[in-house]
Amino acid sequence: MATYDYVIVGAGSAGCVLANRLSANGRHTVLLLEAGPADRNPWIHVPIGYGKLFAQPKVNWMYQSEPEPELNGRRVFTPRGKVLGGSSSINGLVYIRGQAEDFDEWARLGNTGWGFKDVLPYFRKSEAFQHGASEYHGGDGPLNVSELPDRHVLCEAFIEAAGSIGIPRTDDFNAHTQEGAGYYHVTARNGRRSSTAVAYLRPARARTNLRVLTDALVTRIGFEQQCARTVEYHRNGRPCSVRAAKEVLLCGGSINSPQLLQLSGIGPGQLLQRHGISVVAEAPGVGEGLQDHFYVRTIWRCSQPVTINDALGSLSGRIATGLRYALFRRGPLTVSGGYAGAFTRSRPDVSRPDIQFYLINFSTDKMGTTLHAFPAFTVSMSPLRPESRGSVRIRSADPFEPPAIQYNYLSADADKRVTVDGLKRLYALMSAPAMRPYVLDRHMPAPGELSDDDWLGYAREAGGTVYHPTTTCRMGDDSQAVVDERLRVHGVRGLRIVDASVMPNVVSGNSNAAVIMIAEKAADLILSDADVPA
Repeated sequence: MATYDYVIVGAGSAGCVLANRLSANGRHTVLLLEAGPADRNPWIHVPIGYGKLFAQPKVNWMYQSEPEPELNGRRVFTPRGKVLGGSSSINGLVYIRGQAEDFDEWARLGNTGWGFKDVLPYFRKSEAFQHGASEYHGGDGPLNVSELPDRHVLCEAFIEAAGSIGIPRTDDFNAHTQEGAGYYHVTARNGRRSSTAVAYLRPARARTNLRVLTDALVTRIGFEQQCARTVEYHRNGRPCSVRAAKEVLLCGGSINSPQLLQLSGIGPGQLLQRHGISVVAEAPGVGEGLQDHFYVRTIWRCSQPVTINDALGSLSGRIATGLRYALFRRGPLTVSGGYAGAFTRSRPDVSRPDIQFYLINFSTDKMGTTLHAFPAFTVSMSPLRPESRGSVRIRSADPFEPPAIQYNYLSADADKRVTVDGLKRLYALMSAPAMRPYVLDRHMPAPGELSDDDWLGYAREAGGTVYHPTTTCRMGDDSQAVVDERLRVHGVRGLRIVDASVMPNVVSGNSNAAVIMIAEKAADLILSDADVPA
């Protein structure tokens, strides 16, 4: 059985960062295992290609939730990356860190070293910002972060309309304050996606102390005297095993990490025993406390042919769009999952922004399906700090069976209130004078006045995930916490979790930037501990 100092499970947003940082000094051997393939699909590297990958099983786990009680029993489709780069290879590229108060709350909950002043250096370390280094940005990190190459009339109207209802224009959601309306920054440069596979893993692949195996589905972590020592996986149709001399680093994300822990004997004892799994460590919090940002789309018919629906609605338009991208790296193919947006307060008495808006200059009936044949665009709303909690639990001892995912969206009354207030604030923005030259009528929900109950009913009917699942193996020192402030799993040795599942609470915004930060900090923690005598 081969032995490596570090075995990393999952080559996603966090795993690629760890593979780079832990192999950089040449002193440690590192094996990186990824269940999916290499990132060769060309749509991965074209920003708007996320629409092509939304339901592509070769690079996407394509999970479905359990029926959601508050969403009329609907199942919520949950795409997650299954490819080098993980979800950073298939996401909407939006780069948002969250609010400083989010991380200060992490520290207040007992996680020393995770306050904003502690994590800002790791955000900066990761980043190669288009405009160079500053107090809030890094200039020479691996991850390209840039402005979108084109401004757009709909975005400009949206930002002006936001200003008219008290949301000031901002050029940077990741600077001294998040509040405002403006264009999103994205993980791209020169019209090409900057996934962690491109930014971190690709430069490290030539190192002799790093090995990367794709199409390797990890099925179990083995323990010797409560210490993680072996990793079992399937590759090319046969079972394989590898040993970890120092640590196993679990980077599967908020769905796969709790699933693998439970399959390996770490989790709620009754759940494990029900499926015939021997309990290595009783850990009731594994898979519990799932948080995600609820997401409600509204669609608006446009009175002018300025949307991507128009640009791609004819053969000549598609040819022109393709040529513009190929020659200049400009145009519709460079658009991210959010073009312009806003962070604002659902009510005046809220202390800091608690809702997020996204404007995208195209529209579909469902994400990942065909564009509408008429000019239209989408404006969506997400509550930023949901109180509703869900779970991720194995259905059986079979590692090839997807776990049961239960979000429990809108189960907290506070989330219902913020959702309704957020949609009403979105409607006020869309009714402002600056939007009138572009809005013909509302397509979804149907035109007409809506009461609070109507808005809530629409959210139940149309709302879903915005793809930010977190907190299923959260950091802390209470009975439900799964890892400590150094990301070591409670109750065992030699095992850490480094991904979105360790967040004590979901950040106020898109989660990918925070996951990369967590991995940067984790690499320092791991290397620091490696230098301490056993």
